[in-house]
Amino acid sequence: MREFFREPEALFWSLLFPILIAGGLGIAFRNRPPDVLKIATEDPVIADALRKEPMLDVQLRAAGQGERAVRTGEVALLALPGDAPRSVVFRYDDTNPEGRTARMLADAAIQRANGRQDPVPVADRLMHETGSRYIDFLLPGLIGVGIMGNSIWGLGFSIVDARRRKLMKRIVATPMRRHHYLLSFLVFRMTLLVVEVGVPLLFGLLAFGVPFRGSVITLIGFCVLGSVAFSAIGLLIAARVRTIEAISGLTNVVMLPMWVLSGVFFSAQRFPDAVQPVIKALPLTLLIDALRAVMLQGQGVASLTREAAGLALWLVGCFSIALKLFRWR
Repeated sequence: MREFFREPEALFWSLLFPILIAGGLGIAFRNRPPDVLKIATEDPVIADALRKEPMLDVQLRAAGQGERAVRTGEVALLALPGDAPRSVVFRYDDTNPEGRTARMLADAAIQRANGRQDPVPVADRLMHETGSRYIDFLLPGLIGVGIMGNSIWGLGFSIVDARRRKLMKRIVATPMRRHHYLLSFLVFRMTLLVVEVGVPLLFGLLAFGVPFRGSVITLIGFCVLGSVAFSAIGLLIAARVRTIEAISGLTNVVMLPMWVLSGVFFSAQRFPDAVQPVIKALPLTLLIDALRAVMLQGQGVASLTREAAGLALWLVGCFSIALKLFRWR
């Protein structure tokens, strides 16, 4: 613990970095009202029809200025009278999403202004429920990444550093039992876990109103299980490594794929169906899915047996292999 708190970099990456990421992405991708699209027309009659659509900001331009406004990006669409009577021509870039949206809104506004009757009446009932925002999706992912990173780095780096400095030989020569030395890392992880989970969780609850619908005991249980499982992975990575460069490379090889695949910043469902079984079996995916289910959906342990069993398998498997391969010198 003294070695950890003597390193200001470790404190920054463990405690402050998740808060900065959550704050920055939570603000950047916050839910906002839909944008009002700017469009132009050179005909006053068309302008009157288009102004009945509240999602359009209609500008009446002089002849020849509308096309220039579309080319320069000042407006998303230009509506002009067509050659046939009462016809309208839309000028826009179909590769621009705003242009396609403006075309649909403008067409609907013009058709309604000219007497179109919708055969099926519809109504909007808007829902602004917490739990569906990006920050609500992001925060459990950042907590899971923090648990993974601190567990693997904290265990693997410390063991390799002690082996590199020949401290392992001195430790083996002392009356302290070897398993006590390894258990000391586990005690340290459980102590730090309270802070590395509690700080970003409280920040999300207070700063962004992230919902917490589940049981605190269930959340703590999965955090502990995830921390121990990733500590076992860190122990396995550091079982025989002797240099800092090697442990850094191996740690990144293990962690970076899970950063991308496990649904930290976006849903893992974006990847092809063929790799979904592999993604679902990753320990970070199991942990993040469990955290989101507890926090956002209020699910209990009974409905999360697959995630708990998966993390337990990673723990037992990696720890058993690590003990057989572990080198004390």
